[in-house]
Amino acid sequence: MANSLQAKKRIRSNAKRALVNKSRKSRIRTFVKKVELALEGGNAEEARLAFIAAQPELMRGVTKGVIHKKTASRKVSRLAKRVKALSA
Repeated sequence: MANSLQAKKRIRSNAKRALVNKSRKSRIRTFVKKVELALEGGNAEEARLAFIAAQPELMRGVTKGVIHKKTASRKVSRLAKRVKALSA
């Protein structure tokens, strides 16, 4: 258990940040899932539009420190590759 006031405050603020980060990660996963569902459905235009919406969400997660930069880049790259293959 934390004894100092600063340690107690850090516990409170960490709990708040954890909730914010959890909602951000959930939002990112939702956008990625929409792209994947469109890809599975075979709808190229819907997949392209979902990908255009998901890309900034992933990068926003990077700027907010929720996910690593290379993780986001890898996900964007793989989704773009699949969307392009479906469109062709």
